[in-house]
Parts: sequence; C-alpha cells; structure tokens
Amino acid sequence: MSREGQDTARSIPATAAAIVELLNSRAHGITPALPDTLESPQTAGKILRPFGQPEGQQPAPSLIAEVRDLRAALVDIVTASEPEETAAGWAQITRWSSSITLRQVFAAPGEVGLQQIGGDPVIGGITIAVAELVADGTWRRIRACANETCAHAFYDTTRSRTQRWHSYEVCGNRNNVAAYRARHKARSTR
Repeated sequence: MSREGQDTARSIPATAAAIVELLNSRAHGITPALPDTLESPQTAGKILRPFGQPEGQQPAPSLIAEVRDLRAALVDIVTASEPEETAAGWAQITRWSSSITLRQVFAAPGEVGLQQIGGDPVIGGITIAVAELVADGTWRRIRACANETCAHAFYDTTRSRTQRWHSYEVCGNRNNVAAYRARHKARSTR
C-alpha cells in the first residue's frame, strides 16, 4: 500500500470502516459483480465482529437475514438521490432501533454514549455505530460510488467532501472517457 493509501486508511474512523464493509457485503459492482459476502457464515462472522458478533462463532441464519434487511435500509439511505428516499430509509432504521433497548451512559463531564441493555447484540451494535456516526457528523462522508453500475460504498476522505467515485482509476476514469466519447460523437455528427 502506498504512503498516501496508508494515510487515507488511517483517517477513516474504525466505526465508519466497519459500516462501509457491511454496506459492501451486498452483491454489487461492475462485471464481474461482487457476491453477497454474508452468504458465507465465516465471512459474515468477520464482517459482524465489530458490531458484537462473538469471535469464533458463526451468526445464525435468522440473524444474517435480519442484518441483510438492516443493511438494505442503510444502502437505501446512502444511495438515495431524493430527500424523500433518505427520509424513508431513516424511518426503516428507526423501526429497527425499536427492537433494541439502549440507555445513555454518562462517563465523564461532557461525555455521553449509548449502551445496549436489550435486544440482539449485533443489531444493537450496528444501530449504535450508525447513531455514533450520525451524532459526530461523519455519516455524511459515507457514500455510494456515482457510477450506478458500481455503487460501491466508500468513506469520503476529501476535505471538501465532494468525492464521487470509490476509485477514480476505475469508475471516475470510465465516466470521463464515456463523457469525452459522447461529446466527440456529438461534434462529429454536426
């Protein structure tokens, strides 16, 4: 990994990286499309570990089904192009959060966190992670690639928060070449 890549990787909060990995666990991408990595219980366990999945245990099929539904709601939010779509996604997340019980924990003056006291620990872990990202303003940096056939989730590390492609070399360059060809074709048909 290049030094620049290492610096970028370090600037992504661990919670955001875990959510991005969860979002990218769905089948998506440019041909060949990436498979749904929650299909494999071992891979699902690895992806869900940051959210409370016990080390060495494979998640139950019922939990994987619930995580897929929750993941779909999160993907809907990240890929939404209209405020109404985003609001519908957040309403789904609100319904998911009603299945867990949380309490606020005041650790020190000026510090407050959420602690789960009821419900599935993995679903709670995902919900708490999303709540933390929303509260600290970093959720807005989680995006889907502007190449609709790709839609790979990524964390925008740019200062201006304007990154459009998960990889400029792959998706950004393809978009620019396609736009150039369309302009060139339009000029030559005049």
